[in-house]
Amino acid sequence: MTSIGGSLSRRSLLLGAAGAAVAAPVVLRSGALAQSNLKPFRIAWNTGAVCSAPVGLAIEKGIFVKNGLAAETVNFAGSTEQLLEALATGKAEGAVGMALRWFKPLEQGFDVKLVAGTHGGCLRLLGWKPAGVTRLEDLKGKVVAISDLSSPTKSFISLRLADVGIDASKDVDWRVFPGNLLGLAVEKGEAQALAHWDPDTHFYLKDERFVQIATNLEGAYANRTCCILGVPGKLFRDDKAAVRAATTSLLEAAALSAKDPRATAEVYFNAYKPKSGIEDLTAMVSYHTHNHTPVGEALKQEIVLYADELKRVQVLKASTDSQKYADRVFGDVFG
Repeated sequence: MTSIGGSLSRRSLLLGAAGAAVAAPVVLRSGALAQSNLKPFRIAWNTGAVCSAPVGLAIEKGIFVKNGLAAETVNFAGSTEQLLEALATGKAEGAVGMALRWFKPLEQGFDVKLVAGTHGGCLRLLGWKPAGVTRLEDLKGKVVAISDLSSPTKSFISLRLADVGIDASKDVDWRVFPGNLLGLAVEKGEAQALAHWDPDTHFYLKDERFVQIATNLEGAYANRTCCILGVPGKLFRDDKAAVRAATTSLLEAAALSAKDPRATAEVYFNAYKPKSGIEDLTAMVSYHTHNHTPVGEALKQEIVLYADELKRVQVLKASTDSQKYADRVFGDVFG
């Protein structure tokens, strides 16, 4: 792999291969794409994020090409601030990520526009039955294992706890462990619950000692986007047609994924070699709400709702005007 800007590792996935094995084919395929006058469009993502499988589908099935783009993915492993800075400075033309992870850094003023929701439903809070933690109310005075202090699931569960009168900043002890070791931390008694996302939580739930306490597939959040597509503000202003083409491609891939989850799971598995098998991938693509992809005013209103809620739990500043915040970070790609 080559590197982009130090914090991004670049991998062309136009042939659905991986790593150094694609070095020679990439040169040939890139040349063919250049001759066809397709616009390059790099999308930053986390290859292991199953909820972004439609991105891979759109590349592998030529949906981006149909819309005039030579798309490739950029595997990102840095902080959200680094990702947004990479977007703002043009090291990628787009990125998909968790809305609740992006909203706080965006408050700092990164020149990034949010143009579409990509799906809902990949955040979970799991309780440990042997510790007697099976409801939100049981978390008062308990330890919750999380992957990092900026975890989007921490923000989401803080909102849910506020609904039952628990102050997440005072009444819950949040402790950080590696994402793939959260379950072990609970099993060893170092925490009594964990807050995380798929695919890890999908597999943790296979242990019957865990119980799902909360998810963003229920209640007011069932029809709320979880992940989003963001683009550089400069690109949005200077080449809205390219942003529209990328958004259209991802919305089409999301619709196909909602209609035929297994087909998407098979493409994602064969091209990107995730740790999850096809059956588990199919299950996750099925219940992630890929039919919920808000754009335009619908997305803007979801941003306002999230901003209002995040101020309640001290994630965003109390002085932040939710409507003005949404006006600044939102981009109407079809308007």
